Amino acid sequence: MINREMLSLQTEKASVCCNKGSVRRVSRMMETLHVIIFPHQPVVVTLDIPVCVCSWTLPGPDNYALQYADGVQTYITESNRLDIKNGCILRLTKAPGRCAEDLFKGIQSSDSGVRCDSLKELATVSTDVTFAQEFISRDGHLLLVKIVEDSNENNMIMTHTLTAFMELMDHGIVSWENLSTVFIKKIAGFVNAKPTDASIQQVCLDILESMVLSGQSLFLQVKQEVTMERLIAHLQVTNQQIQTKAMALLMAVLQTAGDSDRQDIFSFLNKKNLRQYIYKNIIHSSGSVQDKMAHYLYVLQSVTLNHLEPRMRTPLDCYSQEQRDILHGLRQAAFETESENSLSHERRRSLCAKEFKKLGFSNNSNPGQDLVRTPPGLLALDTMFYFATRYPDAYSRFVLENSSREDKHECPFARSSIQLTLVLCEILRIGETPSETRSDYHPIFFSQDRLLEELFCVCIQLLNKTWKEMRATQEDFDKVMQVVREQITRTLATKPTSLELFKNKVHALNYSEILKLRQTERLHQEEILAPPVLELKERLKPELLELIRQQRLNRLCQGTMFRKISNRRRQDKLWYCRLSPNHKMLHYGDVEEDTDNPPIETLQEKIPVADIKGLLTGKDCPHMKENKGKQTKEVLDLAFSIMYDVEEYSLNFIAPSRTDFCLWTDGLSVLLGREMSSEAMRSELEILLSMEIKLRLLDLENVPIPDSAPVVPKPPSNYNFCYDFSQTEQ
Repeated sequence: MINREMLSLQTEKASVCCNKGSVRRVSRMMETLHVIIFPHQPVVVTLDIPVCVCSWTLPGPDNYALQYADGVQTYITESNRLDIKNGCILRLTKAPGRCAEDLFKGIQSSDSGVRCDSLKELATVSTDVTFAQEFISRDGHLLLVKIVEDSNENNMIMTHTLTAFMELMDHGIVSWENLSTVFIKKIAGFVNAKPTDASIQQVCLDILESMVLSGQSLFLQVKQEVTMERLIAHLQVTNQQIQTKAMALLMAVLQTAGDSDRQDIFSFLNKKNLRQYIYKNIIHSSGSVQDKMAHYLYVLQSVTLNHLEPRMRTPLDCYSQEQRDILHGLRQAAFETESENSLSHERRRSLCAKEFKKLGFSNNSNPGQDLVRTPPGLLALDTMFYFATRYPDAYSRFVLENSSREDKHECPFARSSIQLTLVLCEILRIGETPSETRSDYHPIFFSQDRLLEELFCVCIQLLNKTWKEMRATQEDFDKVMQVVREQITRTLATKPTSLELFKNKVHALNYSEILKLRQTERLHQEEILAPPVLELKERLKPELLELIRQQRLNRLCQGTMFRKISNRRRQDKLWYCRLSPNHKMLHYGDVEEDTDNPPIETLQEKIPVADIKGLLTGKDCPHMKENKGKQTKEVLDLAFSIMYDVEEYSLNFIAPSRTDFCLWTDGLSVLLGREMSSEAMRSELEILLSMEIKLRLLDLENVPIPDSAPVVPKPPSNYNFCYDFSQTEQ
């Protein structure tokens, strides 16, 4: 007789589809469904209504549990049993408590092979919160701490130990604050040590990052134990994982530190040439910059530039002797004047007012009033003074050239500098809190010690050049600033890697090029607004909208990798979601970071499209409501959720970018039979319509299109002018 076990699932209504060879008999008695299975073999259970009660007809049923057979092998519990979906493959396995007890004993075995295998399995199963609760209830995490503190194991065992510890702590069951000083010193020692295994260092950097983010006391201990020299050394290795983990820890330290501590850390990092190491070993490395590293580079750029915020928010103090001296220093650097000491008070005052007017200050008798507005505040004074001292020839040439022009065509240096500083602050987002999702760093930032000041020096000369090209007057000031902003924004969008490259590109994008771009856009607008063209657009729209719908569905079939964002760690896990080729199922599941386009079979969870009831975006999403007040506007703009089965169940997303948000919300709207409404859809529709119309109007080039169709003339009084082809020519 074949050895078999019986699983009893009591449901209101259920149907079972079992894989061949593992299920031999299915019978229904009243409301109980009996499935006979072989041990350790998967059963495919398809439920129309979620399972209500699970009971085992085995001796000691508490020793067994159901577990997902694919992907992340999560245990089925009372809290998640309603999440079982049609087609889920489940496996009969040891209960979490029994598994925790066995591993707890295996870790303490005298056989190193058994210890290694037990710790390796522990690192895998600790991702499940149910198991983690059971293992921690036996003080298993303290056993792992002891193994680390003793440091008597080989590198492989230590790697498994640290990985298991990190997974257990990641559930938030035990506070990081309870860790001993000895343990923290050991973890920091692994990071500081030079000849340490790379796998151990990766996990230790991860652990230290979580410690820093968990509280101020642990931050201070980690800051004391971990040497910044070693973190910088980790950025110089070729291992991208080590580089990324080291940058993550460094950013955690910078963001957690107070203002004074952060300033000290930055001073130290500047002395150690951190920027040059990043520029050489990460930005200009042989491999491309990964998403996580790009985010950390963005954070470093943002935190560094935000050091300028206090100056940007501080108005000039007219009673400050130091600030008055800087103002007069700008004047004296531009104009060679006779000794002012020999002049009378009135004569000296009149001379100063005249020269401040030539410098471009609006209030020439009290120029400090021009710098009272914040932003840019004192930052404008800093940039002007930097330009005057760093590039004195260019500064003198700018001022003297404009002071010799006619009044109506002179470019006011001071007024232009104040407004340009404000424009640069807005473009570089100075004063904004670093986003949790952005990764749009500027490579040029890491090529310069003082990016804002150097950009100002290039752009103030660009402004003077553009002013002359536009033959501008004082009334055209705002127009000139709009052109300069466009020149800077377009050039930075090309991601120049050096100041010289930025300078060449931004000067090449002169006013005539801007005019050409604007003229092209204007002609395009005039062309597409003609009534016959508008009518043609309406006829083309349905076909092009269908093309966009198909593209959205194809994009959903390719899938996207999403990140789970928690309160403790910025980016914990990765998961992938994609639409089945027949457009009937959404498949999703956790994946590793280096996974690229995982096969649909490896995604263990799925939701029938027919069960999707609604699509929510922004603050209406359940995961945004749970953290109300804690999410930035940027995260809200990337959040969306799908509601399925009944309204209380949802699958929550935070898109990697606004483009992915638009693609997914459009695609889900198509699946739900709704109209697409994203800005990306509208933009793409306009592009497609424009291309299609241009192709159809190629034969009408340089032919004016009338607003209305020509009037059909009246028929002629006779048709004698017609040629009779029936008569043959003689």
